[in-house]
Amino acid sequence: MNRIDQLFVEKRAKDEAAMIFYVTAGYPDLATTEQVIDILAEEGADLIELGIPFSDPIADGPTIQAASHVALERGVTVTAILELAARLRARHPRLALLFFTAYNPVFHRGDATFAAEAAAAGVDGLLVPDLPPEEAGALQQAAAKAGLCVVFLVAPTTTPARAEKIAAASTGFIYYISLKGVTGARASLPPDLEEKVNALRRITAKPVAVGFGVAQPEQARAIARFADGVIVGSALIKLIGENPDDAERESRLRPFVRALVQAAARPKAAQVDGGS
Repeated sequence: MNRIDQLFVEKRAKDEAAMIFYVTAGYPDLATTEQVIDILAEEGADLIELGIPFSDPIADGPTIQAASHVALERGVTVTAILELAARLRARHPRLALLFFTAYNPVFHRGDATFAAEAAAAGVDGLLVPDLPPEEAGALQQAAAKAGLCVVFLVAPTTTPARAEKIAAASTGFIYYISLKGVTGARASLPPDLEEKVNALRRITAKPVAVGFGVAQPEQARAIARFADGVIVGSALIKLIGENPDDAERESRLRPFVRALVQAAARPKAAQVDGGS
């Protein structure tokens, strides 16, 4: 059982949701990425999706697209990101790490090589949004051999029959996309989100984490009532971009992360009994 599997076992035992953050590796530079993830870990983040920037983004909204562009312009490479992951693993042995990447960087290195290098760096899983389960056999085999999870996504438009296939293929957890369209913070969540997630949970016992559009503790608290994990990405990237000074960024980042972690970690029974 790797760290992602263990995380959700522990969270379910506590009747809590995992708090997951997406960070674009190399935005605005690798040193800042490392500092940000240190803060996330110190404030109680459970899992980090470390985004490998790519020139042709998949489902990324303008905030993450811009962050990836900056990282690529400054010469961030997969090798440098693997080295970053290894440093983070050495300092944070319990923190779950997942690479979020287009398939092109994986293909360029080779499925087996990429999976082995990721595992050696201390990464626990892979999420490749442009690689459907039907075409992921080689990567799944390589990942399984290396002890990595391979996470797949379910969208609001996914049919029940297709959702079953995706759920069967996904390991670690299933990423449920909360809304149609691309990533980006939203003021409100779709009114049928709970219904959609519950429908998915009826066809699988695997953990379900919800992302896209989540930006506020109130949203995280609401999602934690019915999902196993809450994912925040664009809102975090936006905060990083708006605060280039290290001290100012840290002073804003810590309370932001702490509030989200506390919202997701609040026991689900208490949320229902006391209102969300």
